[in-house]
Amino acid sequence: MLSLTLQQWLVQDDEGFTLIELLVVLVIIGILLAIAVPSYLGFKDRANKAAAKANVREAVPAVEAFYSDTGTYVGANIAKLKGSYDAGISVATVMSQSTSGYCVQAVSGNQTAHRTGPSGAITLTGSC
Repeated sequence: MLSLTLQQWLVQDDEGFTLIELLVVLVIIGILLAIAVPSYLGFKDRANKAAAKANVREAVPAVEAFYSDTGTYVGANIAKLKGSYDAGISVATVMSQSTSGYCVQAVSGNQTAHRTGPSGAITLTGSC
């Protein structure tokens, strides 16, 4: 009873996948990954750019409020700005200050944004 005849072996209903079917599935998964990974990386890069710009934009009103109170940008650092003007500032840094200007910089992932003020635009190139 342990051995099957050739006809019984051919008639039996084997369930499972052949090697070819498994290879086809692996090829399809590889193609889908080749399409999805670059899209994800592009999305991640755009998100980091937007976050860096938003963090700089978040810190600028506190720096301007500091100037309004003191008449100078000198001494405007994140600890002072968080303590007196906006406790929500978390990741931007005031890189340089003078009596008439400042530079605020923020890093998100591999992206760095900065603004040289008081009238500069937020840019992603270079640094303070």
